Amino acid sequence: MTSLVSSLFNSKKAVLSSRIESMKSAESALMTFAMNRFSDVDIMLHPHPDGSVSNQKDADSTATHTLRIFDTKIPQSAVPLKKGLNGSTECQVYGHERKKKRNEKAADDDFVIHGIEVTSHIHQEDKTEAPLVLLHGYMNGALYFYRNLLGLSNQCFGGTVYALDMLGWGLSSRPRFETTVEKKKRGFTKKKSEEAVNDETYAAEQVFVESLEEWRKAHKIDKMVLGGHSMGGYLSVAYSEKYPERVERLILLSPAGVPDDQKVDVEGRLKEASMSYRVVIGLVRKLYDKGVTPAAFLRTLPERRGRTMVENYIERRLPAITCPDERKNLSEYLYTNAALPGSGEDCLNKLLKPTAFGINPLVYRIPSLKVKHVSFIYGQNDWMDPSAGVQAKELCDMRRIEGNDDIPEVQVYGVRDAGHLLMLENWKEFNNAVIMSAGKEHRLPRHASKPFKVAESLSSNFFS
Repeated sequence: MTSLVSSLFNSKKAVLSSRIESMKSAESALMTFAMNRFSDVDIMLHPHPDGSVSNQKDADSTATHTLRIFDTKIPQSAVPLKKGLNGSTECQVYGHERKKKRNEKAADDDFVIHGIEVTSHIHQEDKTEAPLVLLHGYMNGALYFYRNLLGLSNQCFGGTVYALDMLGWGLSSRPRFETTVEKKKRGFTKKKSEEAVNDETYAAEQVFVESLEEWRKAHKIDKMVLGGHSMGGYLSVAYSEKYPERVERLILLSPAGVPDDQKVDVEGRLKEASMSYRVVIGLVRKLYDKGVTPAAFLRTLPERRGRTMVENYIERRLPAITCPDERKNLSEYLYTNAALPGSGEDCLNKLLKPTAFGINPLVYRIPSLKVKHVSFIYGQNDWMDPSAGVQAKELCDMRRIEGNDDIPEVQVYGVRDAGHLLMLENWKEFNNAVIMSAGKEHRLPRHASKPFKVAESLSSNFFS
């Protein structure tokens, strides 16, 4: 029996190690695509002995960019997750590699934040500008920005751009996502009260807020331009609420959780739907409330079927990616990201309702931010509601007119021929939108494709 248990454990460990290596391989391949095809510079690839990669016009020229994959240790004690009996929160991915000896204190363990740093050596502007830090969306990872990193570093941000795997995703540590408030509230109430829900929401947000803050402190970054896509946009707002002095500008890339659903009659619409549709929606809601995530469902499938689902998703959602090798490696990256043990994904039902509206909508939180400049960037065919960004802008503009000068200045941009994954679908115009959001429009070439700028309403019908 002991032999059987040991065999099963070793088999599980081997699968886990294989998936980690597979994701690292896909990450490396996407970095190669970034260097060879999305740098805005005619280059060749030149690896360095230290593991970093630089691109050069030829073997004798000065490197134009350096890409560095790195891991940053942050203290577990700073992240508000429930601790185990030994005083630590073990990572489900790297925990088996970091078992403590019996006479050591496990509470001193660290988590790891995985990331990519791009440095441009052809950046000619102010080197003291705040760097850009990018946070990915739900079930994504840092390399979802592989088409953007080099081009963005060329134009501004002091020539430095970071993309991070948030805690619980990608190749960062994946602890069990049990917040310090969750068990307490669910233990005392049969039905969650509004107060309990708000406590859970805040606690879930702080897991990502505090882990990002520890990462910032580790790298001694005084101020950053913070950009977040989808769920990363939502969490960027939560970070900016708590640490506004560390955010020079906030760039929200098709952010989740912005609109309020008070004026949306969801129940009324369901009553008008067919019986079969109501049954399906009811089942989805029950699974959602129990914390069943899309990735958790994928992990129940045979690997072959799971991979096929992800490949079909990439093909359907990203027709702009026509290179078979590029599509293959992006599919591998997305699949292994989902196949690894769940962690950060479990924040979903604590931050968003089953209808994808925010439990604590950002539209009312953004006007209270102490960050001077906030920009929204949506895809022209985005399924995220861009009118929510416009509403946030109107609320801020109204308060500024009333004499509140510390209210953020808000801009809303639209990227043509793109949907929710706008950074991949139209990467050049997306990059230009980010550069404009950083206040550096004057650095763009005259011929550059610029995003549509929403003035005060959607009367232009730009968004379909």
